Amino acid sequence: MDAGQDELAEAFSQARPRLVRVAYAILGSHSDAEDVVADCWLRLVTAHCAEPVRDVESWAVVAVSRMALDVLRSARVRREQYVGPWLPEPLVSAADGAPAIDPAAGLAAGSARMAADPADKVTLDDQVSYALLVVLETLSPAERTAFVLHDLFGLPFDEVAAVVGRSPGAVRQLASRARRHVRARGMPPAVDAAEHRRVVSAFAVAVTSGDLAALIQVLDPEVVLVSDGGGVVSAARRPVLGADHVARFLLGIVSRARPGDWIQPTGVNGAPGFTVYQAGRLVTVVSLTVAAGRVARVDMVRAPDKLPHPAAGG
Repeated sequence: MDAGQDELAEAFSQARPRLVRVAYAILGSHSDAEDVVADCWLRLVTAHCAEPVRDVESWAVVAVSRMALDVLRSARVRREQYVGPWLPEPLVSAADGAPAIDPAAGLAAGSARMAADPADKVTLDDQVSYALLVVLETLSPAERTAFVLHDLFGLPFDEVAAVVGRSPGAVRQLASRARRHVRARGMPPAVDAAEHRRVVSAFAVAVTSGDLAALIQVLDPEVVLVSDGGGVVSAARRPVLGADHVARFLLGIVSRARPGDWIQPTGVNGAPGFTVYQAGRLVTVVSLTVAAGRVARVDMVRAPDKLPHPAAGG
């Protein structure tokens, strides 16, 4: 590799974490995002040989976004044929100092305190929240791409237009429509990290101690639980609705825990969540959406090909 390509590779390496975040926000799949960014590098080298690319990050953001939009459009057909609910692929990171929980042994009240990490170190500004990714799944590919690029990553509408293949005015309307849809879906406001940890800790204590009344109290009355097994492993084929039904569903799962199973507090897209292990094998990632001091949504990712991927850099 010559000096020019060394500089190109260094510039691309510096831009890579942002490129992965952009592709992941558009696709909801970290593995697909990594593939798109790898393909972008090959296209960048080809383009640079034809004509030097002066602003590598700007060029690559547009190229990655176009490729991700193409992948998303083709993926929509597959997702319509998916067995059961389709959930985005979560980004899992370690929660420093958080002890594993033995669901078979139960817990003493208050013993499931969440560690300060990752919520204080990895903010939702650094990663797209899981709750938002779930809502983005309800948008059209063009709406999603316009919203992600403009509202989340700050690209001007003329650059977004170059990605989507529409006029800046049309893209502005796409983003506005997506914004209204996100609001209509009841996206909860940002929650203070300490408050989020408090609610998640109370949830963990109630679940692992088998306390139905306490668990119902920590759940929003209209809580929704969604489980994605991809037709490969057991999962609820339809959303579970309401605090009583969700609480009984969760306690039913925990009641079947065997010796050697454990629950590990982890970061899920920068917020406190859990990973579940059976016989030493990761089987579930749990994301909790918190609103007004209670758990408003429980997402359980069980499809094996979505478990798990380390958090993208940055």
